[in-house]
Amino acid sequence: MAEIPESVRALLRPWVVQAQKLFGESLEAVILYGSAAGSEYLPGRSNINLLLLFTKSEPGLLAQYAVLHKKRWQKEQIVAPLILTKAELQASLALFPLEYLEIKEQHILLAGRDPFPELRIDETNLKLQCQQELRGNLLRLRQRFVEGGGTTEAMAILIPLSLTAVLPCLRGLLRVAGRQPERSVEAVIESARRELGVEMSALHDALKLKRGIMSPGPLEMPRLFERYEAVLRTLIDTAGQS
Repeated sequence: MAEIPESVRALLRPWVVQAQKLFGESLEAVILYGSAAGSEYLPGRSNINLLLLFTKSEPGLLAQYAVLHKKRWQKEQIVAPLILTKAELQASLALFPLEYLEIKEQHILLAGRDPFPELRIDETNLKLQCQQELRGNLLRLRQRFVEGGGTTEAMAILIPLSLTAVLPCLRGLLRVAGRQPERSVEAVIESARRELGVEMSALHDALKLKRGIMSPGPLEMPRLFERYEAVLRTLIDTAGQS
């Protein structure tokens, strides 16, 4: 299991205490997932993703947490938690296999009882969900490009955001192909290149941009955006054929 970065650990200690105090016995588990639960966390860049599992739904308590979250925690890059009951988790396993497989394979229990080791996730809809997510990603990328005025600054924000959502899809498509994906992002991109036969240099460059080790200028950024969009379109076509 990966170690939680110390900066994240220091932030989550008071968060967990407040959550347990607010929700009491209704709170079944607190789970950290995403980059902060693995090796890809980038301080100051990555969000902190949490799942709260409840024994039952309590809208009144959620309203109280909403106030607390807005006042303090969203400023610390803790995104609004994924909130669901045990029954809802079980009922949605076949609908969201991509998300739940990602969480199952990379998460850290912060409090309560971990349900994921015992979960059997139905992968029947995994390929379809990967196709839907990739196509939705492309549509959002274009829409936000227009909203951002097509500026270099907008592209520098949009490409890393899009890549974050594309990577789980690549892992999902590798699972569909019978491959167990590695957690290293570079290894996932390379495995997807070999398995799907898609040229991935734009994704490698997008990863460098995401990590802050590459900063294309006003001439190169539009080219990267075009290359990145082209890879997305090819991935969508390839996923539909595989």
